[in-house]
Amino acid sequence: MTLFEAIIFGIVQGLTEFLPISSTAHIVITQLIFGYTFPGLSFEIFLHLASVLAVTIYFWKDLWRVIQGFFKFLGGKREENKTQFFFGIYILVATIITGVLGMVLTDVASDAIKTPPFIALALTVTGVALIFIERFHRTGNKSEETMTFWDSVLVGLGQTLAVIPGISRSGATLVVSLLAGLNRETAVRYSFLLAIPVILGSTVLAIDDFSVTMVDYIGPMNLVVSFVVTFIFSMIGIVWLIDFLKKSKLIYFAIYCFIVAILVFTLLDPTMIMEVE
Repeated sequence: MTLFEAIIFGIVQGLTEFLPISSTAHIVITQLIFGYTFPGLSFEIFLHLASVLAVTIYFWKDLWRVIQGFFKFLGGKREENKTQFFFGIYILVATIITGVLGMVLTDVASDAIKTPPFIALALTVTGVALIFIERFHRTGNKSEETMTFWDSVLVGLGQTLAVIPGISRSGATLVVSLLAGLNRETAVRYSFLLAIPVILGSTVLAIDDFSVTMVDYIGPMNLVVSFVVTFIFSMIGIVWLIDFLKKSKLIYFAIYCFIVAILVFTLLDPTMIMEVE
């Protein structure tokens, strides 16, 4: 891998991780364009760590408030900590559901879902879901104080679909959260905070993929550069998305998904299997 390619991979991962356009699909497409086949998910997970570092730093106050409130409520069950305690529970519930079902779906998934036509279809589904939630669903008014256990179950189930390349994790959590009746601010915050345990959990599960061979294949310097670039552009993506959603609509991401789906379907060899596991 060249230094230029390492930078490109970092930019792609950083910008697409938190946008509702499927970072996995974009990393795989970039991989195909450059002609790389990475063993396992080692490189992708490595870049995900940079993204989770970015979201942890950006939301550290929110994260610390949830953790602090969670344990304070356990210790004294004070009413002022009740909301953060249950919000922490809802994060754990959605994460556990995603982790368990994600492993099951990954094990039974066939190579058919790793081909360009299937990824194009999955991107189209993501786009349709974004249009539906924006155009045909009335935004709810549930906040952290009023969301329920079943809301977290639904979001966990929706997030599980992101094991399919082309289905966006952030898009799935946003869409299902809004379907469950959460207001947009709570849905966005919930989606970002959910990324932390989900990505860290996937890293632990993929730890066996990390090896000296992977480091030699990509290059130590290229790994460092791609990590730093991913972190920087993840920060940019987070700030930009939060600001964008205050002013604009999810439909623009849907249009983007449709365009990428058309390009993937028409320009990539339909018989090619995308290495995403």
